[in-house]
Amino acid sequence: MTYTTAQARQQMLDAVAEATEEIGFAFALLGEAYERLDERTAETLEQELFRPVGTAYGRAQRTHAQFADRHGLPRREFEPGARAAPSRGVRALLESTVEAVGKADGTIAALQDSMLPVEVGDAELRAGLEEVRRLLNEVGERVRKLLRTLGR
Repeated sequence: MTYTTAQARQQMLDAVAEATEEIGFAFALLGEAYERLDERTAETLEQELFRPVGTAYGRAQRTHAQFADRHGLPRREFEPGARAAPSRGVRALLESTVEAVGKADGTIAALQDSMLPVEVGDAELRAGLEEVRRLLNEVGERVRKLLRTLGR
């Protein structure tokens, strides 16, 4: 089956949307965890996790919107935590955050590996995807570090 440029661009936009939704879910999970922590640990969560995930979420949304606009494709609106955050403990919320970030990163990596961003995308899209992945890169390790200090 031969893809047209329009189909390939829509496929890329859908993949960016999927990753953006996962990052939004991770963002909501962090918000839920924040509410359940003591002040000192919540401050650490905010600095080490909430800011980079929030920045990645904003960058993913902007990358999606700008690519859609440049190519006359429909934009999507994203709401953090569109899926319900589970009512679980902080540890489970943080582990789910790592899982959601991993899914988002995997989706972007698969898109980058497909070479579509090079073949029918553009430099701005590629830069946006790279920045999102860079922001998410250390989330897993930061969560593990925070989990080691919980309850101490």
